[in-house]
Amino acid sequence: MTSRKPIDGMALGIMVVFCFTMGLQQIALKSTGNDIAPILQIGMRSGIAAVLVMAYVLLRGKKLVFADGNWKPGLAVGTLFALEYLFLGEALRYTSASHAVIFLYTSPVFSALILHFLIDSERLSPVQWCGILLAFAGIAVAFLWHPGAAVSTQTDMLWGDFLALLAGVSWGLTTVLIRSSKLANVSSEQTLLYQLVVAFVVLIGAAIWMDQTAINPTPLALASVAFQTLIISFGGFLVWFWMLNTYIASRLGVLSFMTPLYGVVLGALILGEKIEAGFLYGSVMVIGGIVLVSGHGWIKQLLTRRRVSLNPTIKPD
Repeated sequence: MTSRKPIDGMALGIMVVFCFTMGLQQIALKSTGNDIAPILQIGMRSGIAAVLVMAYVLLRGKKLVFADGNWKPGLAVGTLFALEYLFLGEALRYTSASHAVIFLYTSPVFSALILHFLIDSERLSPVQWCGILLAFAGIAVAFLWHPGAAVSTQTDMLWGDFLALLAGVSWGLTTVLIRSSKLANVSSEQTLLYQLVVAFVVLIGAAIWMDQTAINPTPLALASVAFQTLIISFGGFLVWFWMLNTYIASRLGVLSFMTPLYGVVLGALILGEKIEAGFLYGSVMVIGGIVLVSGHGWIKQLLTRRRVSLNPTIKPD
């Protein structure tokens, strides 16, 4: 098994494009929500992407394994994945796309906090604890600082922000379950199939139950569904897992902080969303906390190299 490479110029370029694309996800859902409800869009994209992933598995000659009972945590992961996008889809009806992407990407904070108590090797360092405290302080600032907004607007936005935060919690729990169950030994394609199939069933059912099945097939709406299916759910999966198999995962995780940054900027540029001072300050704190939680190993390594370069007598840790 070849060792994974550190981040190089190609990896950085791919991550810039990848994060930009993922940041565009919420923008596409929000901008076409009046034509096709976000929940319905995500349900549709999950079903089509599941077929594409299955075709990819068959063409690559890979096998799906069920003998060890991994279907049980697989269904649980699929349910959490469906809840993540159910919360996100509903959040986009009440809050801005920029708010949604920031709160969604709090997931590493929740997964790191839970894994700390479940797996000895995942114990948090002091730097990571500082990151978690900083992220939670940022969440509080982004939630509570809405000066000058009407009461009704504040109420809707707070509800949407809360739903987006629940989406982030669901994503974090998904990571925890994958890391701590039999799915840790299952191929990424099979895990993704569990997520896509269950999400398709749950979200289409939720759209029917909540009467969100109306479709106005405008060119922009159809383009959004195609983008969600081919670029996000299928192409994004292929790129991300190739990157994880090629480069050091922790360093990719640090670079993924670009996604919420893109989401905020694109929300302002494309949708004309106003970036309030409280949300801006809170977002900076949240993103800073995520970088400390996800990138503590890389940060420690960089600091060690710096110390060694300044004083060659120091031995690296």
